[in-house]
Amino acid sequence: MAIFLHRVGRIAFRHRWYVVLVWAAVLALAGFGALSAPKASDEGFSMPGIESQKAFDLMEQRFPGTAADGASARVVFVAPDGERIDAGGNRRAVEAAVASLAEGPQAVSASDPFRAKALSEDGRTAYATVTYEAGPKDLTAAARDRLKGAVEDARGAGLTVEVGGKALDEGGGPGGTAEATGVAVAALVLLVTFGSLAAAGLPLLTALIGVGVSLASILTLAHALHLSATTSILAMMLGLAVGIDYALFVVSRYREERSRGHEPREAAAVAAGTAGSAVVFAGLTVVIALAGLSVVGIPMLTKMGLAASGAVTVAVLIALTLVPALLGFWPNAVLTRRARAGRAGRAGGTGGTGGTGGTGGGRSARDDAPKDATEGWGTRWARFVLRRPLPVLLLGVVGLGALALPMTDLRLGNPGDEAKPVSTTERRAYDALAEAFGPGFNGPLTIVVDARGTKDARDAVRTVARRIGDTGGIVSVSPARFNEAGDTAVFQAVPSTAPTDERTKDLVTSIREERPEIVSGTGVTFAVTGTTALDIDIAGKVQSALVPYLTVVVGLAVVLLLLVFRSLLVPLKAAAGYLLSVLASLGVVVLVFQQGHGAGLLGAEHTGPIMSLMPIFLVGIVFGLAMDYEVFLVSRMREAYVHGRTPGESVTEGFRHSARVVAAAALIMVAVFAGFVSEDDSMIKMIGFGLASAVLLDAFVVRMALVPAVLALLGHRAWWLPARLDRLLPRVDVEGEALHRRPAGTDTPPSGTVDPREVSRT
Repeated sequence: MAIFLHRVGRIAFRHRWYVVLVWAAVLALAGFGALSAPKASDEGFSMPGIESQKAFDLMEQRFPGTAADGASARVVFVAPDGERIDAGGNRRAVEAAVASLAEGPQAVSASDPFRAKALSEDGRTAYATVTYEAGPKDLTAAARDRLKGAVEDARGAGLTVEVGGKALDEGGGPGGTAEATGVAVAALVLLVTFGSLAAAGLPLLTALIGVGVSLASILTLAHALHLSATTSILAMMLGLAVGIDYALFVVSRYREERSRGHEPREAAAVAAGTAGSAVVFAGLTVVIALAGLSVVGIPMLTKMGLAASGAVTVAVLIALTLVPALLGFWPNAVLTRRARAGRAGRAGGTGGTGGTGGTGGGRSARDDAPKDATEGWGTRWARFVLRRPLPVLLLGVVGLGALALPMTDLRLGNPGDEAKPVSTTERRAYDALAEAFGPGFNGPLTIVVDARGTKDARDAVRTVARRIGDTGGIVSVSPARFNEAGDTAVFQAVPSTAPTDERTKDLVTSIREERPEIVSGTGVTFAVTGTTALDIDIAGKVQSALVPYLTVVVGLAVVLLLLVFRSLLVPLKAAAGYLLSVLASLGVVVLVFQQGHGAGLLGAEHTGPIMSLMPIFLVGIVFGLAMDYEVFLVSRMREAYVHGRTPGESVTEGFRHSARVVAAAALIMVAVFAGFVSEDDSMIKMIGFGLASAVLLDAFVVRMALVPAVLALLGHRAWWLPARLDRLLPRVDVEGEALHRRPAGTDTPPSGTVDPREVSRT
């Protein structure tokens, strides 16, 4: 692979204009497709195989034209203190608002709270439910304006009016603040790391081009594949983060090769053959982790994983082609000012060493290293760990274990309006309804009764409703609504506890377990659904899928790392370190978002269950990113080891060359993810915080401390591979050993010559 990517790098450098034009054409075509593609349709959320989803499907089948998860708004009216909502001017204001909403664009109906008896016991609060014929994303601006106008008119009459439901949810994604923050911090880190504006700007430029291609492609396919806004958010997160990181590693290796005397084209080729090989396998681990999300069996999650893996693939291709091409335009500009001055002072002398690999020309890795990097902080830290491997290992494991302890209290759910800031009308509507009607009112259970084939369906449904109403934990049951055929009924049962309360989960489980007894003798059956039941079912399915998913992803990645490092223990050590970091990051998420420690600092005004998909996101995404650092850091150790260094010297060499760059890459990724913590959406906020925490812990505790400590304790055994397995495994040569063995002059300009096409103007 190193030889092939070496040629790719040389070709991209030499034919840089063609490479740039090809990527410009790809970006333009993707952009044109995004602008001309129809808007993504609102298909809602679905999860095949769970009871609540089957009940939703039955409702849509038996009640044609009524979408079980369509757009709706619950308008809450609260009278001033000491007044009733159903008296005098307050009543007239409510009736006027309801009449206006019923006649609004795309509105199907608006319930009159006085006829529907939707009043609180104290008579101060009432609510009206508005249903629409379109989903939230398909509501027109006129429909939303009518809703907002009716609310403002009622407020003008002296009422407190808030709106819950999905009607005001316009979808979309981050407004740009998160991305801008991440890019700004990344630029600062790159500038400090490289000491050159060009070297700092090149990874940012290529990453933004990659994100542009990926997002435009997603928008082009959004309608055909029913992709949600969250799909593009995840692809943007990962595309930006890995795009900067992958370009960073190639540029860093290019600078290193230039410091060894290689001419620009050969330096770019060696960087593509060595760092590029690591980029390919690091990208493959991320793609495996993301594509593996399909194992969970959630269509939305599968689409998100595949879209994000596409963004990562684009980032890899750009790092291998566009980065070397841009280096061809500014071969000296990416060097430090001292390096450029040194090369200017040597102008007229020999142009290169004639070597080709990272340690070519018969010299050792130490002789070829840049002198100013020999005693950097990475080298000093590696020597510190090598002197005290056991204390460092124990301290790291104990620290991560302590952070992971809160995970034992992990509760999964899907935060709703109660998790939004109090500045939003949805949160205020939720609080007003909970105060007036009880905490369970915001999460009623929908009971779908299938009475097909029953002689007296109405009597059977009444029996079922009475039995469920008598269940402990149910405070009220609404009248049943039948379809036109009279063979299916729907009614709601209101729990006494909040939707995210653990007792509500127990209640749903209890009703389902008692189903045979409840329906005995009636000839009907029923299913429990609704948003609350759906969230409970999702959490259960995710928990049951977590172990199989983890097994598939870790198993495939261990095989991949086995090919990369040709070692049995290094991949197992990498997987164990990853498990520690992901458990610790989950523990930190529980500590903040569930237990509330420091939640206010992040703008999380409500604590409760962790989003059901959060463990899957962390397991999948963080595994891929963790393996990135493993490949980049340990591949340099492996490179030194195969070139004759001792195990301890190999660890030091790896840190001397890679520690600073890995640290910069991790800080960039943390900055990109942490930028999303500023978003209002609780799901995006939680994902951003969880990913930022996981990367921070994995890069600086696991990879920077535990990895060298374990390798120091293992010594030569770390690189042991059974002879039979060694013969069976194909050789992929990530460390560029084949480049080192090439005969002098192979595919390389003679020493002392300069290709006129490579003369730089900086």
